[in-house]
Amino acid sequence: MEKIQGYIDHFIYFNESNGYGVIELYTEVEDIICVGSFGGIGQGENVEITGQYVEHAVYGRQLKAESIKVLTPEDAYAMERYLAGGAIKGVGPALAKRIVAKFGNDTFRIMEEEPERLAEIKGISERKAMEIAEQMEERKELREAMLFLQKYGITNNLAMKIYDTYGMQLYHVLQENPYRMAEEIDGVGFKRADEIAQKIGIRTDSRFRIHCGICYVLGQSAAEGHTYLPKEELVQRACLLLDVEREQIEDELPNLAMDKKLVIKQSEDMVACYLARTYYEELACAKMLNDLCERTDDDRNAIIKRITAIEKELSIELDDLQKEAVLQAAQNGISILSGGPGTGKTTTINAIIRYFEREGMDIVLAAPTGRAAKRMTEATGFEAKTIHRLLELNGSFAEDGKRARFERNEDMPLETDVIIIDEMSMVDIHLFYALLKAIPLGCRLVLVGDVNQLPSVGPGQVLRDLIESEGYPVVMLRKIFRQATTSDIVVNAHRINEGRQIELGNKSEDFFFLSRNNVDVIYKHMILLILEKLPKYVEAKPHQIQVLTPMRKGSLGVEVLNGILQKYINPPDKNKAEYECGDVIFREGDKVMQVKNNYQLEWEIVNYFNLPIDKGTGVFNGDMGIILSINTFAQTLTVEYEDNKRVEYHFSQLDELELAYAVTIHKAQGSEYPAVVMPLLGGPRQLLNRNLLYTGITRAKRCVTILGSEDTVNAMIQNKDARKRYTGLLARIREAKAGV
Repeated sequence: MEKIQGYIDHFIYFNESNGYGVIELYTEVEDIICVGSFGGIGQGENVEITGQYVEHAVYGRQLKAESIKVLTPEDAYAMERYLAGGAIKGVGPALAKRIVAKFGNDTFRIMEEEPERLAEIKGISERKAMEIAEQMEERKELREAMLFLQKYGITNNLAMKIYDTYGMQLYHVLQENPYRMAEEIDGVGFKRADEIAQKIGIRTDSRFRIHCGICYVLGQSAAEGHTYLPKEELVQRACLLLDVEREQIEDELPNLAMDKKLVIKQSEDMVACYLARTYYEELACAKMLNDLCERTDDDRNAIIKRITAIEKELSIELDDLQKEAVLQAAQNGISILSGGPGTGKTTTINAIIRYFEREGMDIVLAAPTGRAAKRMTEATGFEAKTIHRLLELNGSFAEDGKRARFERNEDMPLETDVIIIDEMSMVDIHLFYALLKAIPLGCRLVLVGDVNQLPSVGPGQVLRDLIESEGYPVVMLRKIFRQATTSDIVVNAHRINEGRQIELGNKSEDFFFLSRNNVDVIYKHMILLILEKLPKYVEAKPHQIQVLTPMRKGSLGVEVLNGILQKYINPPDKNKAEYECGDVIFREGDKVMQVKNNYQLEWEIVNYFNLPIDKGTGVFNGDMGIILSINTFAQTLTVEYEDNKRVEYHFSQLDELELAYAVTIHKAQGSEYPAVVMPLLGGPRQLLNRNLLYTGITRAKRCVTILGSEDTVNAMIQNKDARKRYTGLLARIREAKAGV
């Protein structure tokens, strides 16, 4: 480890958002290029950098900074250099020279203790003198704060976030309740705050720690799809996390409820504990649904006559259930349409659209993801947007700093008569709440989805709860139409959904099973299928063929599979830049997926000449793209998503990206691929269930190939028990209907 002193001559590159920079450091011996986190440090500063030399393939020898300490300039020359470097706004080289010529080595003391004397210098008014002094004080405070935070192992980037949030109050916050940071600063979770608290010496049984830990447990349960936890389960999980007595947890639950951070709801069989935000969103959804659920007084026979006319116009013949779906949409403020593949959902949607068109009503279509919206557009001929785009996502956050901000809401509702949402099984409670807020009274809401698909990645099971409430008209399409019966993907999907065994073999044209009971053999055949067999068969490129697996971990989990698939689909090449991030190597040409919603991430669309023609914010969990370029000098990586959206990531943001040659079936919801390959060879029972298998095979448009064990496939069909979700929307709807 090297320790080098010098002054920052200039910044070659600097990223304002995370503090990463490349500087040229002047020392007595040589000029050194240094890379690292330089947040809060300005040009002209004297610094001591501790780090190690690395050899960059393009840019040569660099000092990679591990820690940076700002040194106070001690002589007139160093002071002049610091002031001339632009550290103080309004002080350039000429003025810096005059200040130091006047006060010499006493310059900094004068600026800090007697700033009014700066007015003695030509060109500096009393007002400007005080502004200079204020800036000096601010920079001094910032340096002191950064040094203080570094003692607790806090990185420069995080230190800047803390200083920007609290200013000089940060000392008080850290000494009294560092857990505030978990609530108030993006990127500081419970575990990070807990690390800092331990170094500061906060007791493990601190009520602040217990409060933060309880909220953390509920936040983690939301990632599992729950909107609440039973009190007993919450207490158990919190005890394990915090290593304190259960009585201490139980004692603090009422206090959190009084602070309005928790809602504790007593039912007949249990006590449910919610994060307050989630409870009130469920409550509001139930109320808004009740307000929208109005029935028109249109004559049933008149509506049926209109439907008959639409059949003739579109040259289609609707079955009784499809006609009923159009009828319910016409008569009710809210209606629900559900059905599996091949049951005529698209035809029904088109008939509903045509019905409202003939009535002169404005219609908008939307779906939860870009892929689902694109499929809806192709199927209907009408433009479909993502729900985020429909609600006009703003890159900034709502007042609580935790939610996306939408321009469309109760104050500026959507201007339309009919809203049709597809793939409703993917919509979580947060997005549903945002959608309902933007729907004006009198607007028709048609919700379409397959209730047998996996529930949303986010908390809740909105579609299932709506159907089970029996509070809204629901049409379940079950008949498989003749044209769909030629597809074994469709036929087998329905058999799986009904719990019936499927024929496993190679006689089908679009559904294949290859019995392989050895992991290495599965790897070999998977590569052969993706690189040689399937591209010709389905007329697609290898990266368009998707491997789907139930698991993240294990020999057939996404983490292992992605490493293997990358090696063969996009092997190392001297002409392809790459960057190693933890255990993952990102390489130009790699297929990647965004794994968290980032409402502030900027994107742009460029034309043939590489000129921007559109831009916006927001990249979402499940979005897939290809790595276009990696710039190791600037530490950036550019991904091109569907619709030619380009997003630049700094290396510090790469925890938001994963290789996507293989993805979990959960992550594939709402997507379709030319061909799907599914390795299935044992695994945890809770992951290997009917829902998962059904969802996986219905992601394929032209071909499904299962590699693995017949016993595993049959066990999945028989295992109806999907992981239970704790959700309260159903109860809130029933309460609203009962006027509770």
